[in-house]
Order: sequence, then structure tokens, then C-alpha cells
Amino acid sequence: MKVAVLYGGISSERPVSLSSGNAIISALMEAGHDVTPVDVGADIATTISALRQAAPDVVFNALHGPMGEDGAIQGVLEWLKLPYTHSGIRASAVAMDKGATRTLLAAAGLPIANGRVIAVSELLHADPLPAPYVIKPIAEGSSVGVEIIRPADNRRAEIAQTWRFGDEALVESFIPGRELTTAVLGDRSLAVTDILPADTTKFYDFDAKYSIGGSRHVIPAELPDAVTQRALDLALKAHRALDCQGASRTDFRYDDETDQLIILEVNTQPGMTPTSLLPEQAAYCGISYPELCDWLVRDALTH
Repeated sequence: MKVAVLYGGISSERPVSLSSGNAIISALMEAGHDVTPVDVGADIATTISALRQAAPDVVFNALHGPMGEDGAIQGVLEWLKLPYTHSGIRASAVAMDKGATRTLLAAAGLPIANGRVIAVSELLHADPLPAPYVIKPIAEGSSVGVEIIRPADNRRAEIAQTWRFGDEALVESFIPGRELTTAVLGDRSLAVTDILPADTTKFYDFDAKYSIGGSRHVIPAELPDAVTQRALDLALKAHRALDCQGASRTDFRYDDETDQLIILEVNTQPGMTPTSLLPEQAAYCGISYPELCDWLVRDALTH
């Protein structure tokens, strides 16, 4: 097929998208497709022109972050009547908005942390939740901007004053324990990965996610069978609750002491870099990287 790969973009995750896109381009060529790379920049008219010139059968969306996985580019592709990989406008917009995601997950009876969306100005005056708690941008991915406030931490006001992610933030109770993730492909949960940052004093932040050696991934996670099955089931339920398509990845925190398994977020554009979790889980299930990319473009034609 003729496949256009959208990568790059204008979000803070542009470097991640470029890495994902380059790997996808090579894999799709290896799978026998006629590939047109489209590096997406600030001028959407240029992107539209490139897509019209390429006249692809399908578009592989390898963009990350705002304007790439929040429904914006999906709307452009719908307007152009081009089939594209991953989730549609509504699921993309909801999953990118952490507050909206919480609402839908809670309505589906799925486990989420105690928390709420606040005006950032609230942080200037008092703790919105008992410490420890987490402050998250509403619409960023890859742990960009995430801060953990621990007891006796005096950074709250400074974070509010230097916040650059809009007027609102999500605050949630900090869940101790392990960072787990489960990818979903179509109607199938793949596996559960235990993510261990190389620096155990930090959480699974941007550097741990994308730096070589930044984290160690244990797949399958060493968990009781019942917990593994619970994570697999919850990931598929979250995928369906948000009406995701193609691939998604649900991130969890698991507290061994309390047996508490909490959904942190649902990612509709899982990373496809050499250190990314979806390709690792697919490989564990016997799906090679080119096969994964090929499946995604073929799946896009069924929506």
C-alpha cells in the first residue's frame, strides 16, 4: 500500500515522534509498502499539501503530544477522507485530557486515584491534597511536567509560579509501589511490563522513558497470576471505555502491600521508539516490529 507517515509535530514530544517515525518508516518499507515520510511542522497547509501530493491509501500517525494525539490531526485526516492509524477524534481528545479520561474511567467502574482538576493558582495558597500527591499537566504526555509533592516539600508555590501548561492541572494522590503497563492491540491485551527506572529515587519520567539505559523493562512482570490477569482485563476495559482503536497502552501503579492496582492514564499513541513498551510487548507475543507496523496500517482500513 501507499502509506504516508506523519511524524515530528510541534509539541514538546517532537524528538520522541521523530525517533518513532524513523523506525516506522524503515519497518513499513521492510514490510513492502510504498512509504512517504511527512515531517509535520507549524504550517498545517504544508502538511495537507504533502498528503494530497502523496495520495496515500492510509496514513500512519506517529505524532505525539498536543496537535498529534488530541484529535486535532485526526480531524484534518477525517476532512481529507484519509484512513489513519490509532484512535479517532473523540477517543484521542478524551485520552489526551486527563480530567476527561478520569471521568470516563470512573463512569466505567475502573480504578483511579483520588484527585481532581484544579486552577494552578490554588497551589500558591495551600496543598490541594494531603502529601504525597502528584501534579500533572492536563494535556501533555510522556510524563512532561509531572511533579511529585512529598511531605515537607516546599516547592508547591514555585511550581505554581513557573507552571507553563495552562491555567489548570490535575492533582492526584500519590500511589506507592510499582509502575506497570499493558498494551492493547485491537481486542487483545498483550502483556504486563514492570518498569524499573535506573535511578530508583525518581519516578518513570521523560528521561527514564527515552534515554538508553534510563529504565529496565521486565516482561512479563513478576506478579501473582491474578494481578497479571487483572491488569490485562483493566487495560482492555479502559481501551473500550474510551472507544480506542488500533493500539493503546494503559499505565498503572500497583501497591504490593495493599494489592491496589490503579489506572494512571490511557495512551492512544503509544511510543514506537527502540526503547518503547508497545513494540517490546508485541515482540514478547511473537509480533515483530515490521509486523506490528503492518498490522496497524491494515487495521486502519477497517475503521
